[in-house]
Amino acid sequence: MSNKELITHFYTSFQQKDYQSMQDCYADQAVFNDEAFKNLNSDEVKAMWEMLCKTGKELKLTFGNISETASGATAEWTASYLFSRTGKTVVNNIHAIFLIENGKIIKHTDTFDFYIWAKQAFGLTGLLIGWTPFFKNKVQTTARESLAKFMTKE
Repeated sequence: MSNKELITHFYTSFQQKDYQSMQDCYADQAVFNDEAFKNLNSDEVKAMWEMLCKTGKELKLTFGNISETASGATAEWTASYLFSRTGKTVVNNIHAIFLIENGKIIKHTDTFDFYIWAKQAFGLTGLLIGWTPFFKNKVQTTARESLAKFMTKE
């Protein structure tokens, strides 16, 4: 499977909320980072996708612009969902970079504008303080705690 095919399979599985197929795309030593989840190891990133697939409310996903590189791939994707803590609709545009070895993702980094996300997810609070390091750290801590709680239950 080419790198482009792997990433297409990954996002197609995500659209179908098939977290097990998503998990199979990662190597045992994989690392994941985005604006909310930092330095997740392979077990944690696999659990994160399972959590998002199982608990994501009204989750819709589109993806495209997949480009294969010598060592991996890049992609653009958009997630639309209800943010569970506030019930607000979020439309998040994300740029993904993948490092791939032996047909498996070993490093996955998603980037997006955290302030735009915070304004959508938290409304006025996000507008007023969503740009601050304090707020971002709080979101990261809460995300990590939610993942740990999910992993304990599963």
